[in-house]
Amino acid sequence: MTRQLTRGSVWNRWDPHIHTPGTILSDHYPAADGWEQFLDRVETSEPRVRALGITDYFSTATYEQVLTHKAAGRLRDVDLIFPNVELRLGVGTDRGSPVNIHLLVSPDDKDHLPRLHAFLSDLRFEAKGERYRCTPADIMRLGRAHDAEATSDERALEVGTNQFKVDLANLREAMKASDWARANILIAVAASSKDGTAGLQGDASLERLRREIERASHIIFSSRPADRQFWLGQGPVTRDVLVSEYGGIKPCLHGSDAHRPEKVAAPAQDRRCWLKGRVTFETLRQACLEPEMRVFVGTAAPPAAQPSQVMTQVEVSGAPFMLDAKVPLNPGLIGIIGARGSGKTALADLIAAAGSALMVKGNKLSFLYRAREHLAGARVDLSWDDGTGCGESITSLMEMESESDDPQVRYLSQQFVDRLCSAEGLTDELLVEIQRVIFLAHPTEERLGATDFLQLLDLRAESARTARSQAESELSDLSAEFVTEREKEASVGPLRNKLTALTGAITKAQSDRTKLVGKSGGDQARLDSYSVVAGVLQQRRSEHEQLERRRNALDTLAREVALARSRTFPDMLRQLRQRHQDTQLPDALWPRFALQFAGDVDDAIVGERAAVVAALATLAGVPIEPPVGETPPATSYLPQGAQLASLSIAVLAAEARRLEALIGVDREAAKALAALNSKIAADEAQAANLRRQIEAAEQAPARLVAIRSERRDAYTRVFDALVAEQAELTSLYAPLASRIEAESGSARMLSFDVRRRVDVSAWARKGEALLDLRYGSTLKKGSLADIAKASLAPAWASGSAEQASAALQQFRETYDAAIVECCPYDKNDPAQAAKLRQWAGNISAWLYGTSHIQIAYGVQYDGTDVERLSPGTRGIVLLLLYLAIDTDDNRPLIIDQPEENLDPRSIFVELVERFRSAKQRRQIIIVTHNANLIVNTDADQVIVATCGPHRPGQLPEISYLSGGLEDPAVRESVCSILEGGEEAFRERAKRLRVTL
Repeated sequence: MTRQLTRGSVWNRWDPHIHTPGTILSDHYPAADGWEQFLDRVETSEPRVRALGITDYFSTATYEQVLTHKAAGRLRDVDLIFPNVELRLGVGTDRGSPVNIHLLVSPDDKDHLPRLHAFLSDLRFEAKGERYRCTPADIMRLGRAHDAEATSDERALEVGTNQFKVDLANLREAMKASDWARANILIAVAASSKDGTAGLQGDASLERLRREIERASHIIFSSRPADRQFWLGQGPVTRDVLVSEYGGIKPCLHGSDAHRPEKVAAPAQDRRCWLKGRVTFETLRQACLEPEMRVFVGTAAPPAAQPSQVMTQVEVSGAPFMLDAKVPLNPGLIGIIGARGSGKTALADLIAAAGSALMVKGNKLSFLYRAREHLAGARVDLSWDDGTGCGESITSLMEMESESDDPQVRYLSQQFVDRLCSAEGLTDELLVEIQRVIFLAHPTEERLGATDFLQLLDLRAESARTARSQAESELSDLSAEFVTEREKEASVGPLRNKLTALTGAITKAQSDRTKLVGKSGGDQARLDSYSVVAGVLQQRRSEHEQLERRRNALDTLAREVALARSRTFPDMLRQLRQRHQDTQLPDALWPRFALQFAGDVDDAIVGERAAVVAALATLAGVPIEPPVGETPPATSYLPQGAQLASLSIAVLAAEARRLEALIGVDREAAKALAALNSKIAADEAQAANLRRQIEAAEQAPARLVAIRSERRDAYTRVFDALVAEQAELTSLYAPLASRIEAESGSARMLSFDVRRRVDVSAWARKGEALLDLRYGSTLKKGSLADIAKASLAPAWASGSAEQASAALQQFRETYDAAIVECCPYDKNDPAQAAKLRQWAGNISAWLYGTSHIQIAYGVQYDGTDVERLSPGTRGIVLLLLYLAIDTDDNRPLIIDQPEENLDPRSIFVELVERFRSAKQRRQIIIVTHNANLIVNTDADQVIVATCGPHRPGQLPEISYLSGGLEDPAVRESVCSILEGGEEAFRERAKRLRVTL
């Protein structure tokens, strides 16, 4: 077998239905230069016509003339010329024309013309008691019998051709009787309403005949897109029905049907005919097997990947063991096959390494690493369809520390696939790959400047997460405040009792003071005056103390205002700018976001402090020095008629000293009196503080009601934030979800799940740790989790914010008494009161806590998280990801043995259609042993690797054969190397009722 290296199956333009000068009917070519015009128009066609089906009625005469011109040097770009014998069936359309049927004949047999003529002679037509065979002589005889004026052979042939009709049963019988015909003739029928099967639709009696004609045909002549969809099983009739009732799916071909020069290679509406494959008749046979992949009718051939993303050749230099230094590469699907150790993975590794997709260093399983001693001077280069190239020396590849961040090809090596599909450890690399695809599915302008999925997720979810954090922080603060207010509420009674006791003590001290002074003697009027003055003096000193406290508080406030201006507010602005750098606000705008006080707080503080200082000065008064000598003044320091409560401390103190002196209080009594006055003053200050505490404590019940309401609102806001985060993540997955929705089959089993993950057990354990369940009549060990699963978990997991809040409220109404019943502290023991109140706060924090609820996101296949899939199913997901979902990555894709983790049925059911679809938009290379992947995907190029015998101290020689499946040599290699290869071809042909 001669080795060949071609790019395999590529698109070429065909004209399978074209008439030449001398055609028996409707010859409108000029007699003088008709042939020259015909040949010239074919030779100058754009794009060039590479295959011609020379058509004539019941004859091959014009085909033979074209071969003569070809032998004379014309039609140099035409690589295939084959006979297209047009027959007319004995059934007419509703327009009165007979249905045309064509025999497309392979020219590969050198005796094909004699064999074809012999086959045609088996077709018969009976008229007026005579039987005529499909030969020129009999057709002329028929013409003369029909028209006595048809004296010339040319006229007799024309008349006879118009009269000769082929019976479908006769044609089938002839095909059945001839092995050569079945192997070399493809039957085509026109689909038009003028002279095709569509013209039989109006007559219900002909419906069965119409279907029989179409069933007998391998090819449909039509350029209508609707006909193409119908015959591919993409229209009203399914593929299965086509196979069972019409003989299989069928290709729709179209030719120029030229009968005049201007129509040559110029089909109507520029609906040109394109076939993928070498320009051989075998390609036409392959088109019958793969009409969707190998046939197209349109102005231009179907587009493939962008030229910049198509490798056209890999070249290895400096490696003598590689007998084929240059291997051409097809832009579609390339299958690399061969026996084990034949060099399949070697070629894939070399291509991947040149495309910066393979790190050789440390990858001990790669071919390049294992063969490094024999590749010291080697180099690998890739050529690209846009004229560029890339490559590296093997030595430099060996020194690379890591794979490129942006390789030119995507390489799924066997080691990479095994690692991602491994069930051991359930690595998240597969999920990371899926997240990469999700990220790339978003248009660049929607990525918010993020460089990967997790960054984009954080950016998109930041607002909702911040709102949740703030609400949870508020819940925490409210729980602490709840404990404080409960403490205040509980303190009202004790505070009042303490105030009552303190008031009694003050009254008693005042009485003691009066008695102490009274012991010194003196008249009663002076004693009474002293008691009054001393009492007012103490009140005024208490007022002075309160003013001093207020002045200190104003000074503290002033310092805090200054600190806020100098540090707190600038720090908050700086942090705000850091958190929101992506806004890219100009520097000049950020000062607008600076926090500041709503008004002139300095003036407020200064004004209030000045008033306090003035009040202190007025209250203190000017000190009054006692007179020189021992005799106290006889005149009172108190202004005549003045209100004592309006006098200064200095005046009242001087008058108290004067009265003490007049009464005659001795030194020891004076000391005792000073101590009593000091005690009374301290007690009065404490009493004032108690009154303030009682006033605040009396407001606690109302504040507790407000806290409960605020707590419910904050709890609702937590779930509002959870719902918002879910919605944001769902929208993050939306582009890929819509892409999956547009897919069919297994790809639709992929789903992207965003849900609230609720750890009911953790919540229950936290609650049980606060309860003494030994004495509970309703709550027992483990019951809390069961109750929560039934009454709270549904709302937590999928309910709205209002539903979650209502569920918790209902839970509290139902179980609050049971929870209190399990309190670990004695409610009647005053010594445990503080612990009891703290416990109530902890219960509140637990009930309204949401740390057990998280937003979980991930990818599922058939309802199971990707991380939990079996290796085989993970392999399916991985390949579905690259073949069906990752439509944004158009780089060449290399997959080493994709079937390794899959069963044969999965390969056929799950992946064949994915490969067929993906190869139309990106270049794919697969290394495989599986016939289904080569045959059923209709690989565009098959590269067969062959390894020579072992050579001591050297690598064995590696050689390659490449071409398309329409190449017999390639197909023979496929059948001999791949297990089930020949059977795969045979079964496919049998399924579509095509002779291969």
